[in-house]
Amino acid sequence: MESKYTRYLLIGLTVFCIALIGITSFSDGWLAPLRTGVGYFLIPIQSGVNKVGITIYDELTDYASLKSALDENKKLQEEVAQLTEENNRLVSDQFELRRLRELYNLDQEYLQYEKTAARVIAKDSGDWFQVFRVDKGSADGVEVGSNVMAGGGLVGIVTDVGAHYATVRSIIDDSSRVSSMAVQSGDTCIVAGDLTLYEEGRLRITNIQKDADVKEGDRIVTSNISSKFLPGILIGYASDITLDSNQLTSSGYLVPVVSFRNLQEVLIITQVKETGDQVGQ
Repeated sequence: MESKYTRYLLIGLTVFCIALIGITSFSDGWLAPLRTGVGYFLIPIQSGVNKVGITIYDELTDYASLKSALDENKKLQEEVAQLTEENNRLVSDQFELRRLRELYNLDQEYLQYEKTAARVIAKDSGDWFQVFRVDKGSADGVEVGSNVMAGGGLVGIVTDVGAHYATVRSIIDDSSRVSSMAVQSGDTCIVAGDLTLYEEGRLRITNIQKDADVKEGDRIVTSNISSKFLPGILIGYASDITLDSNQLTSSGYLVPVVSFRNLQEVLIITQVKETGDQVGQ
């Protein structure tokens, strides 16, 4: 009985295998055109999908690269801004150090006078510092008539003072007159303020006696007979001295040692030359 069952099983398996072989052979021939047609339809779609995928991938890669570049650029800009600010601060500090060194040298040159340093905090309208205000006043020993120096020489004189401020009229102001003398000869003259003339970088020298020895390049300083300016403070250098039309006096020009375009710090002499005369002579 078992032998008969086994024989039927073998016959069934053999028939099944033959059927599979036949179906496979028949299917390959019958399905080939269908498979080819489907391929013609699906391959372009697959190619397009691949291209889209590649494009999207490239775009995402480019976006990531762009975002990274933008972040790096922003970081660099911040670093540049910080370095620029630090450089500007260093340059400003360097200029301030140079100005303070000049004030120190000026202070050492006139050790005979007591002084206090002050910062310029305001000025009259216009291009020049003909009248300006500083941050030191009577509380610091400043008085009306105190002489003011900067940039190697005389700037002007204090005309008004409060507890913590003072107003300075410079030697270029139209109303300024300074009794002066030539260092080389001691001959006297008057240095007159003139804002229009200072546009050329010069002031007027007048009242030079005909036989006086004042010539081109002479150092002009405040004179001993000045009523309000302490003696020996450098004002500038004589230029173009000529005989006046009256044949009795000579006049010319003075090139100031101080630049009145940009004053930031000054030295104020706290001792005043009291003679009872008017300020600025």
